[in-house]
Amino acid sequence: MSQGPLMPKATAVWLVENTSLAFEQIADFCKLHPLEVKGIADGEVAAGIKGLDPITTGQLTRDEIERAQRVPDYKLKVAVSKVKLPEVKRTTKGPRYTPLSRRQDRPNAILWLLRSHPELKDAQIIRLVGTTKSTIQQIRERTHWNSSALQPMDPVTLGLCTQIDLDFEVQRAAKDRPATVPADVGASLLPTELSTAQETDEHAEHHRNARDEKLNVDSVFAKLKGMRQTDEDDED
Repeated sequence: MSQGPLMPKATAVWLVENTSLAFEQIADFCKLHPLEVKGIADGEVAAGIKGLDPITTGQLTRDEIERAQRVPDYKLKVAVSKVKLPEVKRTTKGPRYTPLSRRQDRPNAILWLLRSHPELKDAQIIRLVGTTKSTIQQIRERTHWNSSALQPMDPVTLGLCTQIDLDFEVQRAAKDRPATVPADVGASLLPTELSTAQETDEHAEHHRNARDEKLNVDSVFAKLKGMRQTDEDDED
């Protein structure tokens, strides 16, 4: 989708009053509905809006307008600016600038960060709220001159940083934090397959032990019976 003019309705008013372009051409260029352009021509829409010349603002060339007037199906194109503005790069070095009206809230925000996100490093807190390392240390050790009156407050709510910046620093701190070894939580239940198999094995073992015990008892009684018969034969 191509970019439209800066002031679409004012530009449409000028094109309706000063050119013979079709309503569809003006609507396509200004990103308006054709019926809205027709309403501008009838005086029902954009009443009181002064027309803006797109030629003087560098958004259209006169040749482009004349070409579109000759070809009703031609779509106007926004003129490419010959002046290139340098790209503004955001710098992350140094503490964030904090307005004077918000600086009194920084200690409360630091206290909130220390309690809610203890994994954050001092450098990350400095980037978020624009403070100093000594101030962070004083609040952490409760040696700050106003420690008794400090209340933890979310820096996003205070307007000291954005939620995106806070989430980014928290995620970075989580990645830098060493992996924790899971603690021993004691014995746990075995899976159904293992417990069922174990019960089956124990049941089979019990039957084997009972059978062996019965065989042992029968053999003992058989030996005793044999010995008794031998003693009776000796007495005869």
